[in-house]
Amino acid sequence: MPVVVNPITEGFAAEIGGLDLRRPVERGDLQVVEDAFNRFSVLIFVEQDLTDQQQVDFSLNFGSLEVAMGNIRKDTKQRLRPDLADVSNLDENNEVLKPDDRRRMFNLGNQLWHTDSSFKRVPAKCSLLYAKAIPPIGGFTEFADLRAAYDALPDDMKRKLEGLVAEHSIFVSRAKTGYSNFSQEERDQLPPVPQVVVRTHPGSKRKTLYLASHAGRILNMDEAEGKTLLADLIAHATQRQFVYMHRYRAGDLVMWDDRCTMHRGRPFDDLAYKRSMQRTTVADVAPTVEQEGIRLVA
Repeated sequence: MPVVVNPITEGFAAEIGGLDLRRPVERGDLQVVEDAFNRFSVLIFVEQDLTDQQQVDFSLNFGSLEVAMGNIRKDTKQRLRPDLADVSNLDENNEVLKPDDRRRMFNLGNQLWHTDSSFKRVPAKCSLLYAKAIPPIGGFTEFADLRAAYDALPDDMKRKLEGLVAEHSIFVSRAKTGYSNFSQEERDQLPPVPQVVVRTHPGSKRKTLYLASHAGRILNMDEAEGKTLLADLIAHATQRQFVYMHRYRAGDLVMWDDRCTMHRGRPFDDLAYKRSMQRTTVADVAPTVEQEGIRLVA
């Protein structure tokens, strides 16, 4: 059966049919997926029935996998293997997390607009989120098209942003939700990192904003001015015309390009319903400042 690319939105989200990801993907079919990924930033592989290893194996077609963020936290047990991020409200016994559980409080930050792993020196290339069990209402994900958002900026703003570098930290985004329960060991493992504000997407050669709630300031800019600029850019990029909202079905594998999108999870009654989702995260090839050839001055 041939691979089918069915656009959901013009140039941003598409469904992929004709692939059973339980089996190795043939080179020609993988090229169709790669080409679609360079055109669309969000791909939905429908009606999949995957084991953990099958999700990992498919993800490895796109690069090396990150170790999930949860594995730096030593005081909580992890439900999944280290190369799977747990985007769920479940504990190690598959029971709903208690209201004050540290994992639940940390995961509330996923409801902010963000880009996966922009707080790491080498950030994410793409993420693949597999829906195993979903709540009956809520729990959607919204995706923002940062290539289209960049294209829509006035020329004077594009000139202003060229060469700017922001500082990203996971502790900045979590502080915005009032969460600060991190050990010094955890803080030492994830120091702030520089990321460009505008980058060139390697597959499409289009320029794109690179934003996240993890960004706290812009280097070499007045702190208040930099925060205002970052907030204004996120507000611009998340206008309705740039956003696609995905309503999950069990068996959906959603793949998005972290180099040119932001996303956020939407609320659901996480104390009443189970939501079991797991994410593989493919690492990018290098820090964004290196990819853009920007030399930082100490």
